[in-house]
Amino acid sequence: MPFAELELQTQLLQRLTELKYLQPSSIQQQAIPVILAGKDVLAGAQTGTGKTAAFALPILQQLLNQVEPAAPHPAAPQSGSTQALILVPTRELSQQVSQSVESYAKLTPIKTVSVYGGVAIKAQIEAIKRGADIIVATPGRLLDLVRQQVLSLSDINYLVLDEADRMLDMGFRDEIIDILKRLPKTRQTCLFSATLDDRIFKFSKRLLQSPHVIEASERNTTAAKIVERVYNVDASKKLPLLCHLIKKEDWQQALVFSRTKQGADKLAKQMVQAGVNAAAFHADLSQAVRETVLEQFKSGEVKALVATDVAARGLDINELHYVVNVELPFQNEDYIHRIGRTGRAGKEGQAITLLSVDDEPQLIKLEAFLDRRLPQQWYSGFEPDLSQVAPVTRKTKKGSLKQQARQKALAKSAKKQC
Repeated sequence: MPFAELELQTQLLQRLTELKYLQPSSIQQQAIPVILAGKDVLAGAQTGTGKTAAFALPILQQLLNQVEPAAPHPAAPQSGSTQALILVPTRELSQQVSQSVESYAKLTPIKTVSVYGGVAIKAQIEAIKRGADIIVATPGRLLDLVRQQVLSLSDINYLVLDEADRMLDMGFRDEIIDILKRLPKTRQTCLFSATLDDRIFKFSKRLLQSPHVIEASERNTTAAKIVERVYNVDASKKLPLLCHLIKKEDWQQALVFSRTKQGADKLAKQMVQAGVNAAAFHADLSQAVRETVLEQFKSGEVKALVATDVAARGLDINELHYVVNVELPFQNEDYIHRIGRTGRAGKEGQAITLLSVDDEPQLIKLEAFLDRRLPQQWYSGFEPDLSQVAPVTRKTKKGSLKQQARQKALAKSAKKQC
């Protein structure tokens, strides 16, 4: 199916041709007609599936439809009247989504402004005053602007929550509810989430009216083009193995995940000492530093970006072939988010997990969550010391963990039968 069959306006189709967008992805095929029909949408779509275009294109189309057809040079909707709001969890995602929307709208007069914390608010205020038809925002900075009466939400006709699961994980629930109170009750709302679980369905009831549910992939699954490997290795050998992989296999870029900001700093420093050009990427760094590090990573100057889950959410890096979990995440959902940084838009990627005996309890929980086993292997020269045994506590006993996993599976099965 070509984009032309989705009945988008000429300016948008021409721009998609310039961008070499040949055919809509699955989420785009499913979501665009529904959003154009004015219906609320609850969509499960992983990063890299084209979800930004799935909500941005129909919103742009509807804004363009408001322009009077007889006008020789269509003008944007009334300046100063923001009609579309896209909420995102992080600064990086705000920039990324805003850049994408601006790109799609290049041949139209529609203006997009990105607002997020961590930088001076003055420039964002000036941008809004110049006119913003679409605002892409993180919740906290948006509320700051509303409370300062720089921005009104009274004319919002279109609301999108992108990566809603991550916004809840980051504790934005209260801010989102505050924002909802300031929006018109009559509006079109779209909620996009990498995972559609009970928490998201429950939360969506506050936002959506008779939504059309779209699942671009099965729940708790990863992209088919991602090859997952788990290397059993001693904790003390994780760093040497990681550096060996980058050097020996000549990786041009690797996104490496650490659970904590302190851990990311330490690992990046150790990698540099081992001869790998690495840099940390987390929320304690200033926005200017983060942007510089990200540009260095994209250009290849930095080979390994050591990131935390929160900071990495929203990263859009073309041709990223390798993601490495130096340790498994605390939240099982984050495993899907992490490895979703690679294997984007149908391209192949590798997701490698370095597993020591201390990580085994978390692996059992993760496999129960994924409902499948992750293939484990040894890497020649870095074989684990089999005499090492993970510390056992009441909460980490294998039998206990398996029982927890079984109970969850039974509960899930019973729910399906209801």
